[in-house]
Amino acid sequence: MTPHALENIGYQAMKSLNPDARELGGATLLKNESAPDSAMLNRVVGLGLEQPATEREVDQIVTLMSGVRYFVAVSPFARPDSITSWLKERGFEPGWGWMQFSRGVAALPAPRTELSVRRVGAESGADFARILSEGFELPGTLEAWLRTVPGIPGWSVFLAYDGDTAVGSGGLFVSGQLGYLAFGATKKVARGRGSQSALLAARISHAKALGCREVVTETGEQLPDRPSNSYRNIQRAGFREQFVVANWLMPRRQAK
Repeated sequence: MTPHALENIGYQAMKSLNPDARELGGATLLKNESAPDSAMLNRVVGLGLEQPATEREVDQIVTLMSGVRYFVAVSPFARPDSITSWLKERGFEPGWGWMQFSRGVAALPAPRTELSVRRVGAESGADFARILSEGFELPGTLEAWLRTVPGIPGWSVFLAYDGDTAVGSGGLFVSGQLGYLAFGATKKVARGRGSQSALLAARISHAKALGCREVVTETGEQLPDRPSNSYRNIQRAGFREQFVVANWLMPRRQAK
């Protein structure tokens, strides 16, 4: 799998969740005005990958993304090298980069947990939204949108249950022979009980059943001052580190 394909499956997944995504050159602008202070949900991806970026495009991004805090993702394979300089000149600051991972679809050993995992549909949208909202500390304004995710074409959503109570979530997006794993979150009361390991195993198995040959995912890069359970869970599941995509943050919300 080429580096471009690895990144592109993630970008396809993001665009499927945002029907108002805007294309600019080779970049995609994902703007969620329901959460204007969340740079995680407001992003520019793919800049300089399909075609070399231009300084004019960077200026257009600044204009079009005004009103929200956002990241511009810059792949190590983006062109030209001057993209970083252009962003710095316009006030962007280096943020927390995301490590890209990939693995085949060989089955994982049965996870050691008393939690059960099952695939759910649109009827479980409220449970899914509550888990994501707590796990990522998202604003309540996003709940209506999150409820729709289990029903969006291309996505398979799994929940982990403690008895009849949903406590963990995970999503799988499939395009061709590639799968993308996202939306991994667990309620605080259930952390450390194997929820994410079980959800990873279920999604990898389902990806294989859907014809995938490889699955990819991402999480924040390892830094000395930012320990990450997510990073450890991903590696424990046999994912291989690939490369870090830098995230350049526009720290202030500009006027529209």
